[in-house]
Amino acid sequence: MDLLNTLVDKGLRRELPTREEALAVLATSDDELLDVVAAAGKVRRQWFGRRVKLNYLVNLKSGLCPEDCSYCSQRLGSKAEILKYTWLKPEEATQAAAAGVAGGAKRVCLVASGRGPTDRDVDRVGKTIEAIKEGNEGVEVCACLGLLSDGQAERLRDAGADAYNHNLNTSEATYGEITKTHTYADRVDTVQKAHAAGLSACSGLIAGMGESDEDLIDVVYALRELDADSVPVNFLIPFEGTPLAKEWNLTPQRALRILAMVRFVCPDVEVRIAGGREVHLRTMQPLALHLANSIFLGDYLTSEGQAGQADLDMIADAGFEVEGAGTTTLPAHRSSATAAMPAAPAGGVCGSGSGAAPAAAGCGSACGGCSGHDAAPAQADAGEVRSDLVAVRRRGAGTDLAPNA
Repeated sequence: MDLLNTLVDKGLRRELPTREEALAVLATSDDELLDVVAAAGKVRRQWFGRRVKLNYLVNLKSGLCPEDCSYCSQRLGSKAEILKYTWLKPEEATQAAAAGVAGGAKRVCLVASGRGPTDRDVDRVGKTIEAIKEGNEGVEVCACLGLLSDGQAERLRDAGADAYNHNLNTSEATYGEITKTHTYADRVDTVQKAHAAGLSACSGLIAGMGESDEDLIDVVYALRELDADSVPVNFLIPFEGTPLAKEWNLTPQRALRILAMVRFVCPDVEVRIAGGREVHLRTMQPLALHLANSIFLGDYLTSEGQAGQADLDMIADAGFEVEGAGTTTLPAHRSSATAAMPAAPAGGVCGSGSGAAPAAAGCGSACGGCSGHDAAPAQADAGEVRSDLVAVRRRGAGTDLAPNA
């Protein structure tokens, strides 16, 4: 296909595709799917080889969120029967993080529900970051605490944080349809604060909320303009007890096309398959590794993920390798620029050289944290609540049971 040849050439040059080209990827047929995966795979291998970065979520504070994000099991008014607990102590969070690092995770993502942190919360998380860094040499720490106030990103950086996650989730035009208690602009502002403080910006999206192809293109192009270093792609899992409980809009083929589009638009960033991969990609997860270079290991924030060992086996069986702690994830032109330039330039783009769960605002949609899985042989029917497809997390952080890592 001329389209795919053009997109490969642009991806290898870090050149932005046109909106029409990006839309055309989403419009390809199932008969063309393997060609799309192969083309995007060339771009992925150019910048990341066959490495897969493993990330591990630690839910520092679960549920009880005052925000009303429709996709979130932790939202205000949620009837989802998830774990609810207040802040983990630094030693508890460090113990949870150690399990993920032992399983091969290179980055630990510390997430807390809520609109945003108080200064006391930032101090608390700072102590946790310091404890994790002391106990796990070389590990990266990403914080995800919601909307940031002035100076808070700098304090997290000084405590040792490497990155900050706050997802845009969907297009600006439709954001008000999923959340009323904060705005799209609030989210953009927090990503910019993190970037300006010298933290690696992690920001992504949620697919499957009933958005149009144009909405998906809008949010991915916005993420490129924000120059996020990592882009988690979440696939909505409709939790029973949330407003989107009956939204089942994805197939494995659709999920793969979305990942391919993200790779073409942001060729040289860490594209992470986040929440919902087990439900929506199912047996086609190995194909997604040809598109994304990063996944979460084990469980998410409020739901269970694929067994940690199964993730490792999948990576090896697909011919990929786990990225080691001594390897720099981003290509040299991005990693060096990230260290040298703390603030993103206006209109920055993926590859410009500047340089991770549907949840409430406090999770920044939390790297996919409120998604979950229970291996499903067939796609659920639209308009049907399918609680059998979502396994609520009952182990790990906030419990007395061993984590899945």
